[in-house]
Amino acid sequence: MKLQGKITNWNDDKGFGFVEPNGGGTRAFVHIKAFNSTSRRPVDGELIIYELVSESNNRYKATNIKFARDNKENTKGHERNTNKSGKPKTYVLSSLFTVLFCIGLVWGVFHRQLPFFIGFAYLLISLITVLVYSKDKYSAQTGRWRTPEATLHFLSLIGGWPGALVAQKILRHKTSKSEFISTYRVTVFFNVATLLVIYTEQGQSLLHGIVLPIIRSLIN
Repeated sequence: MKLQGKITNWNDDKGFGFVEPNGGGTRAFVHIKAFNSTSRRPVDGELIIYELVSESNNRYKATNIKFARDNKENTKGHERNTNKSGKPKTYVLSSLFTVLFCIGLVWGVFHRQLPFFIGFAYLLISLITVLVYSKDKYSAQTGRWRTPEATLHFLSLIGGWPGALVAQKILRHKTSKSEFISTYRVTVFFNVATLLVIYTEQGQSLLHGIVLPIIRSLIN
């Protein structure tokens, strides 16, 4: 029998919580793996539709879970926020920005406006960021120790934000946490702003007059 209830005591880091059925009744354990779709993660107070399964010691768990708001009533609202391909407009805009950024980065390296190591650093850190996101996603699904969000934001800040965007969209990880996404966008802003400063005359003087000599001395 299908029941409807409200998520309570949700621990997003560990991926579990409880559900209180509407109208009263048996409180049940909820795990992220029991959701039919993990395209986004639940939050406290969210309504879900589920089936109740009895376990030992008079305990119960929810299975075959889906979000109550994923119904026809939300179809029109979803269409307003998507393009013809069905993808969210924010996804399209962020993807376009990332592509343009990468093109500008490659252009800067090939026209010697930026040192090769900067382009290589963006690529390397982005790959590392994807791996870290993948590990954190796996940890969330298996209840293991999570990667601190501060670590994910630091990787974005130092140049891994293109990889972070790829991981967020492909793995569908962290995209439902508005606070995390807001902070992520701040890291993107500061990283891109720093890179744009390098393109200025003063930035070029600082780069070639101070930064690169220091790096060369450290390497040698």
